[in-house]
Amino acid sequence: MGPRSRPKLRFSVQVAVAARSLPSHARLRAWAQAALERDAEVTLRVVGPAEGRRLNRDFRGKDAPTNVLTFVYSDPGAAPVGDIVLCRSVIQAEARAQRKSPVAHWAHLVVHGMLHLQGYDHERAAAAAAMEARETEIVTALGYPAPYATSSGDTSDGDGLAP
Repeated sequence: MGPRSRPKLRFSVQVAVAARSLPSHARLRAWAQAALERDAEVTLRVVGPAEGRRLNRDFRGKDAPTNVLTFVYSDPGAAPVGDIVLCRSVIQAEARAQRKSPVAHWAHLVVHGMLHLQGYDHERAAAAAAMEARETEIVTALGYPAPYATSSGDTSDGDGLAP
């Protein structure tokens, strides 16, 4: 049997905010590809705080914008199909507050959303530890610092996995 082929990613980007201070589409795709464990179809949408707040409120019952939301539309076991929604203003504010490079924080949250799309979660301690370990492995392989090593010691990222 020959070497396993790399998983295929069908990927699109939607930008619903001014394009300033955003990673390039190519960079977003590269980060998503780095976290890809099997074929997937993903739409990544960058939003402002109003849309981020509405989505977080409507799907998670939290009346505030959050950094990343993942919407999975495929059945368990099937090739993942879904949306990853990133809120630019929240990501930028978190990067400043956590003294992280904005590009490293963007990379981490794309990876985080991609792992959610593929079935990872952080609802239980063991699952959270496994997900954080996988995120750290991918993000550091991309050349960025470990995402959960912050100067404040706070490891929460406030993200959401939407139903």
